[in-house]
Amino acid sequence: MTQRVTMITAALLLVGSANPPAERVVSGDGIVDVRLNGKPARLRIDPAAPGMPLMADAVADERGFKMGGSLGIGFGFSVGPMTVMSKTQVIRVAYGIKPQKQRVGWTQRAFAVAADGSIGPGGLPEPVVRFVLRPARPGETTITMRMEKLGFPMTLFGGGWIPSIGIIDVGGAPMRVRFDPYHSRSLATAGAAVRLAKAYGGMLSGPALPTEIFFGVERPVRDLRLDQPFVLGSLSIDRLGARTGDFGTTGAIHDGDAPAVVTDPDEVIVTAKGKSRDMRHDTISLGADQLRHCSSIVFDKSAQAIRLTCGNGPALTS
Repeated sequence: MTQRVTMITAALLLVGSANPPAERVVSGDGIVDVRLNGKPARLRIDPAAPGMPLMADAVADERGFKMGGSLGIGFGFSVGPMTVMSKTQVIRVAYGIKPQKQRVGWTQRAFAVAADGSIGPGGLPEPVVRFVLRPARPGETTITMRMEKLGFPMTLFGGGWIPSIGIIDVGGAPMRVRFDPYHSRSLATAGAAVRLAKAYGGMLSGPALPTEIFFGVERPVRDLRLDQPFVLGSLSIDRLGARTGDFGTTGAIHDGDAPAVVTDPDEVIVTAKGKSRDMRHDTISLGADQLRHCSSIVFDKSAQAIRLTCGNGPALTS
């Protein structure tokens, strides 16, 4: 039976209340029933999704959304070298409480096909969004990360197009962490893979396999094995996928199968020193292979913090 999103607060009993609950608890498939300009829709709350409710063109056409006037703004979402453009408009959105104005977007490619659209925790009205991944177990520990700040006012963009991302330190420099439980494998962009390989020792192996990232866009991914596990709280990661040509290249990592990786001359070349490039795109996406060790992810927007609670376990080798 499909599980639905549960809002934990006494205020839930006040139907039509203008005040949102203090916390939203998301479990199961993350799908919640909402109303967009009074019409029903189903959105999947996804920790990896942009904060702005995002739908496919067909859903927007069915509901009569049109970009126009001063409130119509277009955004571009980059997945490697591909940019997926969106149209947006401000409409009334109801998440089980009084409708509020919020910017929604629609794209030719759906962010995900599990529901009418997707939304990240940054776009929800509750200040705290808790994703329950599995029941808690004895001996779990919680790590707190700083949440990346959005680049534009929330009041203008209604949650923005940027996902809620954590910031950690790798090799003395910040690295972004995205939480992606609806994709099976943990991945690193090319620049992040180079930095992980330098900090923990690493080697690429295997073919570059096309792997879906978001919007149905596939990118080449190779296997990156680390000599020493990368530790994030209770997670011990010694293997993940490396996106070989996204936001840099993995040419600086030792290749166990070939003397070199062929790179696009238009890409930014990532060197082991990493001093001549912008490291703000370096991102690790924690997929289901790692998040299966975790019981919850809490996005505390008021504190600008993300809390990840996981149990002890060996590094994954499968």
